[in-house]
Amino acid sequence: METFGIRSTLRHSTLRLESEQPTQFLDMTNEVASLVQSAGIHTGFAHVQSLHTTTAIVVNEHEPLLLADMTLLLDRIAPQRLTYLHDDVTLRTVNCMPGERPNGHSHCRALLLGQSVCLNVAGGRLQLGRWQRLFLVELDGPRSREVSVLLAGDGAR
Repeated sequence: METFGIRSTLRHSTLRLESEQPTQFLDMTNEVASLVQSAGIHTGFAHVQSLHTTTAIVVNEHEPLLLADMTLLLDRIAPQRLTYLHDDVTLRTVNCMPGERPNGHSHCRALLLGQSVCLNVAGGRLQLGRWQRLFLVELDGPRSREVSVLLAGDGAR
């Protein structure tokens, strides 16, 4: 769409990430920033959404001790060692897969964190604070994961 010499952009991409740990914070800030730059968006937004029920999308600081603290917090809130009804395939009647691993704790953790974030784009850049980074939080790894990124905005000609 052309309006007053400004080009409107709507673009979708899928990021593929590999986790290596049961709980892991995967920094994808640079990948999403690169998508914004290649789309030529000057002012708009980047909506980032997990395509999995046992992952989350969050913005926080990329500091190793903090990430360890957050991992420990998730374990205290929804410990893997507890009994979850979801894990009992003799009770469950929907969405059962042969050989699936017990992951009720991962679903409970994801519920608390959220599946998506929407970030502003201004001046052609993601608007993040000094220490903010964008993470896919793996809650049931290791696994291959996909993240949907929808970019929308205007770019100067």
